[in-house]
Amino acid sequence: MDSTIDGKYSKRKEAGDFKVVSIADINNKIVPFFSTYPLQGVKSLNFTDFKQVSLLMGEKSHLTEEGLEKIHEIKKGMNTGRSS
Repeated sequence: MDSTIDGKYSKRKEAGDFKVVSIADINNKIVPFFSTYPLQGVKSLNFTDFKQVSLLMGEKSHLTEEGLEKIHEIKKGMNTGRSS
């Protein structure tokens, strides 16, 4: 297992838990994984939003007022805030 992601597997090996410690882990490992093995239904829409936020954070947009507001707007539309 890669040392930059701390993970453990369930006894049944049907699922795993991963603790991500940096935005680079998200952009370089999590996003490519779910791009290769896409989620289905509304979860795929939430992933698209998640990916957009991770890219903004990778560009350090979250450190500006404008970037932070953009991230908040994306977040408001995710999960229970999504209309479709």
